[in-house]
Amino acid sequence: MAESPSNEPVRAYWEQEPCGTDRVVVGQLPPLTREWFEAVERSRYHYEPFIHSTAQFSRHHGRDLLEVGVGAGTDHLQWARSGCRCHGVDLTDAAIETTRARLAAYGFTSDLRRVDAETLPFESNRFDVVYSWGVIHHSAHPERMIAEIHRVLKPGGEFIGMMYGRHSVIALRFWVRHALLKGRPWRSIADVIGTEIESPGTKAYTVRELQRLFSAFEACDARPVITAPDLADWPKAISRFFPDDWGWFITLHARK
Repeated sequence: MAESPSNEPVRAYWEQEPCGTDRVVVGQLPPLTREWFEAVERSRYHYEPFIHSTAQFSRHHGRDLLEVGVGAGTDHLQWARSGCRCHGVDLTDAAIETTRARLAAYGFTSDLRRVDAETLPFESNRFDVVYSWGVIHHSAHPERMIAEIHRVLKPGGEFIGMMYGRHSVIALRFWVRHALLKGRPWRSIADVIGTEIESPGTKAYTVRELQRLFSAFEACDARPVITAPDLADWPKAISRFFPDDWGWFITLHARK
């Protein structure tokens, strides 16, 4: 019997630096300073401005919030600023330490824990909102993480998040670069994504596949969104006609 995939290679990859904190973003700024954090935030919301309209942070004032995969803490700070009672988990110590420092720099706190979200350390029916932006598709077993999110949400609670889309411009570009142009056109897009994009085993989905993954929820709205990376390397005269259906990001709203 084949050994079940592990999240250890994923953890090792992201332990090197939380997403969005690479040198291109922060330059020579001293790490974990307000200036460093603000550079990370500017970059994130410049390239992903639709995070605000998707999350609608302020609408959840006073609610119990769990973020699965806090990363550099950029969105977690927005939840804290919005008056949520914040809890956050991440697979890496680097993300927990970065997020804790970020919140402290602005006078906020959160219950932050370094855990594998395939098994969440919270009782069932605990949270009003669970948020996870670009994280679940890195898990070795995304279905386990989704089941845990469903478990810890209160009845009527809301999941808000984003996962990668396989029928996207970016996925096609990676397939052309790493399969077609290397003389291996038989490689599937899923195989290319799993080996060439970010941490080992990255996954991407169709809207229908995501709706099946979230089928335990009462309702799941999955909407692709065109991003700046989708449009890169294409003349504006062409890329401005790309529909959202070709987007690399699929935003998700699901209600328990």
